[in-house]
Amino acid sequence: MGHGAEVEMPHEEHDPFIRMVAFSVAIFAVILAFTSFGGHNVSKEMMLLKADETLESNKSRQEEFNIWTQFQSKSTRESLYRNEKIQLAAEKEFAPAAFPAFKDKLLTQYTGEEQRMKIEKDNLATKAKQIKEDGETNVKEIQDKLHKYQQKDHYFDFAEVALQLAIVLASVTMLSKKRWAFIMSLALVAVGLLFTLNGYTLAIHIGFMEGH
Repeated sequence: MGHGAEVEMPHEEHDPFIRMVAFSVAIFAVILAFTSFGGHNVSKEMMLLKADETLESNKSRQEEFNIWTQFQSKSTRESLYRNEKIQLAAEKEFAPAAFPAFKDKLLTQYTGEEQRMKIEKDNLATKAKQIKEDGETNVKEIQDKLHKYQQKDHYFDFAEVALQLAIVLASVTMLSKKRWAFIMSLALVAVGLLFTLNGYTLAIHIGFMEGH
């Protein structure tokens, strides 16, 4: 008995539409990889900036504290010199003829030291205020950079979700051949690609996307 001719059954993998979808999934995955790369970099920069913010804030507070400690020391010495000056001045006024030369010299010295402490104290106060202002300015600059990266992070997060859903829908398309699922996946990829590009560039600002 002769063998009948073998009948070649159609294979789904040869379906041009399925091949196109499979190729599209590969492209979607590449886009997702770029999105994840950008998102990871943004997360790393955010962590570094938060650390910088804390360090700068602590640094300026510590420097300001040190200056005010010196200020307090100068203020205390100023008060001591003032008290000594007042005491010697009163003694000189009470008995000017009996006031010895060495005490007169001390009176002049204490008066000069009091004035010097006052000047140095005022300079320290100005320096402390400047340190505080500079520290606040530096912290503000870091916070502005951090806010920018936080905006980018939102776009990358939404982009990853959109692209992952696109891949899922494309996979559903390969199993069910439902074209509507593939069309939806293309739409999600377009959204994901837009958000990815915006995550890198912040060319467009969308309020609700940036956590406002």
